[in-house]
Amino acid sequence: MSAKPCVLEFGMGVDVHGRDATKAACRAVSDAIRHSSLPLFQEVRERGGRMLVDVTIGVPDPSSVKLDVVRQELPHGEVTVHAVDGGLRSPTSDTLIACAAITVSVEYSQDSAR
Repeated sequence: MSAKPCVLEFGMGVDVHGRDATKAACRAVSDAIRHSSLPLFQEVRERGGRMLVDVTIGVPDPSSVKLDVVRQELPHGEVTVHAVDGGLRSPTSDTLIACAAITVSVEYSQDSAR
């Protein structure tokens, strides 16, 4: 059975001093999820469903992001994190901005969907 997207969240994070892409990425994820309270996911767990969380982080240097550290920002679900070209590096300071797009999908097995 395929997963159905249920939630889209977006956030921005900044490392003001240091150009640390992982720190900015973690702040972007935190920004995205901080504004949500999604009680429907308790029902998903109770019915045996799977919550799939896909995170895309845009930063100037994607290879510098420690994906496992960013993954720890998300408390629930099966989390996948990807880093892609994006974000912003300030030309006049050591500031780096990361953008996060989070998609939460729900998947039920044939048995639990009944």
